[in-house]
Amino acid sequence: MRFIFKTSYDQDIALAKHGGHYVWYSLLLAFLIGAPWLLPEYWLSQLSFVLIFSIIAVGLMLLVGFTGQFSIGHAAFMGVGAYTEAYLILRGWPLPLSLLCSLSLSAAVGVVIGLPALRVKGLYLAIATLSFGFIVEEVLARWESVTGGNAGLWVPAPELFGISLESTAGLYGICLALTVASTLIVLNILRSPTGRAFVAIRDSEISAQSMGIHLARYKLLAFAISAALAGLGGALYAHKMQFITPEQFSLVQSIDLILMVVIGGLGYIHGAFLGAIFLIGMPQLIALAKDYLPDAIAYAPGLQSVVYGVVLIGFVILEPTGLYGRWLKIRTWLEIYPFYRRGMFRRQRSYMKSERLR
Repeated sequence: MRFIFKTSYDQDIALAKHGGHYVWYSLLLAFLIGAPWLLPEYWLSQLSFVLIFSIIAVGLMLLVGFTGQFSIGHAAFMGVGAYTEAYLILRGWPLPLSLLCSLSLSAAVGVVIGLPALRVKGLYLAIATLSFGFIVEEVLARWESVTGGNAGLWVPAPELFGISLESTAGLYGICLALTVASTLIVLNILRSPTGRAFVAIRDSEISAQSMGIHLARYKLLAFAISAALAGLGGALYAHKMQFITPEQFSLVQSIDLILMVVIGGLGYIHGAFLGAIFLIGMPQLIALAKDYLPDAIAYAPGLQSVVYGVVLIGFVILEPTGLYGRWLKIRTWLEIYPFYRRGMFRRQRSYMKSERLR
C-alpha cells in the first residue's frame, strides 16, 4: 500500500499527490495528443464528443457534487452557448472571441437562474431549474429571426488565425486544449478557499453561514462557473454537430447530463470524465448488443431510455458513489489483498481513560 507522509500545507493541496500521478497523467496526455495519428477518424470523433461533455460534466460536478445545488435544466446553458456561438460565427467573429462571448453570456444567464437558489433548495431548486430549461427551449424555438426556430441553424466550420478547423483532428485539438484548461481551472478553484466554501455549503448551509461564508455570493458564483463551462461545451458541440435545433437542448439532454455526473461519481472530478465516457460509449454498446437481441426488443422505441433508467437505478441502489467510487474500492482491494490478515480490520476493544492508566 502507498502511504503519503505530508509535511506541509502546500503538499496537501498539490494537484498531484505523489510521483505516480505525474507519470500516469503525463502518459494519458501524451496519448490524447497523439490520438489524431493513433485512432481512426470515427473513434477520434467520438473522443471529441467525450471531451466536449467532459467540460460540461466538470462544471456540473462543481455545482452539484461540490456545492450541493441541484440543476435539471443544465442543457439550457448548453443551448445558450451553442446558439450564441452559431450566431457570432455566422457573422464573421473570430473563434476565440465568439467562444469568450458564449462563455460569458452563459455565465450571466447562470447568475440570473442562480437567484432562486438563494431562497429555495433541494426539490424546489430542481423544479426552478427545470422550468428555466422549458423557457429556454421555447425561446429558442420561437425566436426564429436569431435561432432559426425549429428549422434549425447551420454552424460553419471554425477558423483559428486564418486556419480552417473543418477536419476532425483540428476540432479535436481545440476540444482537448479547452478540456485541459477547464479542468485545471476547476481543480485550482476547489483547492482554494472558494472551493472549501463550496464544500462547506454542500455539507451544511447553516454551519457554513455560522463560519462567515456568504451563501448568496458563493451560490451565485457556483452557478456562474457551471453555466459558463456548459456554455463553452455547447459552443464546441455546435461546431461538432454543424447543425443545431432546440430539441437538442431539451429536458432529455438535461437528464443525460445529470445521469453523467451521478454514474461517474458525485464529488469526484474523475467521475466527470468517467460519466462522459459512459454517456458517449453506452449508445455504442447498445447498438452492438442489438445484433444479439430479438427483433421485438432490438427495434423497440425507447430502448436506450429504458437501459439508461435501469443503469441509473442500479447505480443509485448498489453503487451510489458511481464508477469512480467503485474504482476506489477495487484499487483498495488490490493494494491490501497480498498483505491481508484475518484480524486486520477487527474492531479493537475500547478502554476507559482510568483503565489505560493502570
